[in-house]
Order: sequence, then structure tokens, then C-alpha cells
Amino acid sequence: MRPVNFLPLLVMIAVQAPRASAALPPAQSSRVVDRIVAHVEGDIILQSQVRELGALQQLIDGRAESDDKLLEELIEQWVVETEATASHFPQPAQSEVDRELKRLEGNFGSPEKYAARLNELGLSSPEVSRLLSRQIYVERYVDYKFRPSVQIDPADVDAYYKNELAPEMAKKNQSAPPRNSVEDQIREVLTQRRISDLTAKWLDDTKSRLKIEIAAGGKS
Repeated sequence: MRPVNFLPLLVMIAVQAPRASAALPPAQSSRVVDRIVAHVEGDIILQSQVRELGALQQLIDGRAESDDKLLEELIEQWVVETEATASHFPQPAQSEVDRELKRLEGNFGSPEKYAARLNELGLSSPEVSRLLSRQIYVERYVDYKFRPSVQIDPADVDAYYKNELAPEMAKKNQSAPPRNSVEDQIREVLTQRRISDLTAKWLDDTKSRLKIEIAAGGKS
């Protein structure tokens, strides 16, 4: 799921929102009580889920989106999860999740540094495993849904090579590799872009038909 050395693969980093239980944790005098920030059809999204997604983004990317964007992403992932579950789309194997966990941990240089970062972000290893499993599930479903309809013409490959890859390599004072040697990679970049475009349109159309209510104070 990492980009190749010279082609910036467009990869979705959406993380699926877990279905929230209606039962909220008991209030404690020194802590902020969890609260509902949105209703989507008959389900709810909690503030704790927004914080959790933000923490995961910081773990992976070093920064998190605004609460507005995080909530929007959670709503969209509810849409994906609902359709994928209804179609009995298979969950990822634990071995696949474990590989992604190992890759993520390797980014920190040592298990100790990784564990320290988890502690800073208030995340546990099981929580990260759960969130990554959902991320893989969501990404795989939208790929399954839209990839068959994507067609990349040779002219599209030529245009990317000429207008994007070659100029980017020139900025680095490097020569672009032969077109034929990167054609498959370019096709994948363009396919991912098209899948993202189709996914965005589908999500917008679907959300417009859903009953979505944002709680007061749900967006900053």
C-alpha cells in the first residue's frame, strides 16, 4: 500500500467507523463523557470514534484532519460498511492485518518506539488492529465495486507520462524511465484516481438519500 519510488499512487486512507453501541460509558467527575455527534439512519457516531480516527491518522501520517473532516469520513465509511456487509463481502484475513501491523510498527524503528507512540496517542494494539482491519475491508470493497468499470486508454498513459511523470522527474534532475517500463504502474495510478472519483460520486449520491443528523456541536 506504499507508493512506488517515483509514482505517487493515490491510495484511499479511509478508515471505517465501527458501529457504536447505544450504551454510553458512565460519567466520571474528572473526565469528559462520550457523546453522540451524529446519527446515520438508525446508527450513531460517537465523539470517541472521531478522536480514535484522528489518533490513527496521526500514527500513520503524523497528522490528523479536522474534526469536521474526520466526522465526514466516518459517515462515508458507514455507507461503505453497510453496503459491503449487506453483500456479504468477506473480511480480510488476520494474516493480512498482521502484515500491515508489522509494516506500520517497522516505520518507528523499534517496538519500544512504536509502543511509546501508541501510548502518546491513547491507542492500544488491539484497537490499531481493529481499525486497520476495517481500513483494508473498506478499501478492498470500493476497489471490488468500481475497478471492473475503469478503462484506461493508451492516450491517458501517454498524457500522464508526458505531463506528470516526466516533469516531476525533471524537477529532481532525473531522467524519466522509458515509458514502456512504467506503463503498468501508470495504469494503476490512473485506475486508482478513477476509482476515487467514482467512489466520491457514489458516496455523495448515497448520502443525499440517507437520514443524517449532525448533533449540536458535532462539528467544530
